[in-house]
Amino acid sequence: MVLHDMPLLTTVALGLSGAFICGLIAHKMRLPPIVGYLIAGILIGPFTPGYVADAKVAEQLSEIGIVLLMFGVGLHFSIKDLMDVRKIALPGAIVQIATATTMGALIAHYWGWPLQSGLLFGLACSVASTVVLLRSLEDHHLMQTSNGRIAIGWLIVEDLVMVLALVFVPSLAAIGTTENQESLKDLIETVGFSLLKISLFVIFMLVIGNRVLPWVVNMVASTRSRELFTLAVFAIAVGVAFGAGKIFGVSLALGAFFSGMMIRESHLSQEVAERALPFQDAFAVLFFVSVGMLFNPSIMISHPIEVLACVLIIMVGKSAAAFLIVMLFKYPLKTGLLVSAGLAQIGEFSFILVTLGVSLDILPTTGRDIVLAGALITITLNPITFLGSRLIYEFCEKHKKIGNFFDMSDEDDLAHLRVEEIEDLRRTVILVGAGQVGGYICDHVETQRTELVIIETNRQRVEALRQQGYHALVGDAGTPETLREAMIEKAKALIVVIPDSFEAVRIVDAAKSVRPDIKIIVVDRYHNHDEEVFERHPVDLKVKSYEEVGRRILTYIDDMKI
Repeated sequence: MVLHDMPLLTTVALGLSGAFICGLIAHKMRLPPIVGYLIAGILIGPFTPGYVADAKVAEQLSEIGIVLLMFGVGLHFSIKDLMDVRKIALPGAIVQIATATTMGALIAHYWGWPLQSGLLFGLACSVASTVVLLRSLEDHHLMQTSNGRIAIGWLIVEDLVMVLALVFVPSLAAIGTTENQESLKDLIETVGFSLLKISLFVIFMLVIGNRVLPWVVNMVASTRSRELFTLAVFAIAVGVAFGAGKIFGVSLALGAFFSGMMIRESHLSQEVAERALPFQDAFAVLFFVSVGMLFNPSIMISHPIEVLACVLIIMVGKSAAAFLIVMLFKYPLKTGLLVSAGLAQIGEFSFILVTLGVSLDILPTTGRDIVLAGALITITLNPITFLGSRLIYEFCEKHKKIGNFFDMSDEDDLAHLRVEEIEDLRRTVILVGAGQVGGYICDHVETQRTELVIIETNRQRVEALRQQGYHALVGDAGTPETLREAMIEKAKALIVVIPDSFEAVRIVDAAKSVRPDIKIIVVDRYHNHDEEVFERHPVDLKVKSYEEVGRRILTYIDDMKI
């Protein structure tokens, strides 16, 4: 059997392999991996020489990617996070979206595009990428800061607006046909019927889905089968989205978003997020690859002015609007610069909008290529915008005459603790992993008069720990950057309580490379073939007994001469 007889396998294999190689290269160049994924799609697309992947298969895989992306958005949607910054994020995001959409529609009108095409083009330029913004905040150690929370809240509002936009985009197709009163009446009826179906779906999910989905998750969890639990998460995400489309006629994206929101109500939402993440990552990569396959690189040569205009709307017009809004609300200069830098790019929602627009004949294929070119350029340049915002802030600090026009205060918290505050701590201990053992340590560490800094990869768990008053940050403890952010230079000990031996060794090696003299404690609960895993990586304390592990670690900390 030749490869051409297996288009699904070939597309997945080449798509993921190409995305891995190009994503790794992008990472080494300090660019967002999304740039690599899009380039991988371009390389196996119809507009470049060489093998051309099956476009129809890629499109179906991208639909699953959209569903899982939206499921993840719903699963991580937090009303509390939004309420904390609602005074700036809610009006700010809405005004910024309206401003960018208007700019896009006006430029599109100048190009001779119809109104509905211009509106969709402007809308696609108005929304930032969730993946790119969160990664940028983490790379610059801004996730835990008040400014970072404002940027995330702003992003949540943008995501909500885009969810609603996806519902009403099909109605834009009817705008061009409203040549008389009768067609206008038909349009109103169509929109009204769409609103009715959406309302019925929302009511159904709030009344029934809100009870049934968490119950299903809890019931499956009681079986203690990891495979069944993972399957249940995937089935709920895809099944609810499919059912919403077939029964209520709403978009797959909306169905997936609401299924994620309903499952968030379960006390197992963190476990669901952990199970969904691998699927979400894999299919999201295939989604970006499929978007890259649609991109015609020749647009850069054939329509350079249009591409430049798109980039200027995203990086100058939209960012300037966001900056002015933040300043009008009398927030510090640093907040305005951070928000405007974070929003100076577009991503996944923009891709979804333009793909839908082309399929409904709202947007010409040229418009899709212009938006994709704008996305590639702005995502690539986004690290530079963060650097530029920092340089502007430092310039204003040095030149008091300019700085006096702005509020120059800085409300950063854990990631930017002042040195004197750090030195006031009697002893700092870094804890990697906040599961059952880590939870025991958190609950009892105060008796040891020890300051904990917790590193976790699960963003929801980190937020829960912060609400309990702990210093917690999102990151990979196997990287020197994350360890430095966790103040390893001041720490007396590093506790590793994760079940993966490979990751544990990687973290120990990273810690020793930064602080060779730091005390290291590990929970050695690995498989038999990993018994000697730390023989070549000496640590100060290994604990095997699950029941006594928390108590022994705390006793060891208390006995340390510091």
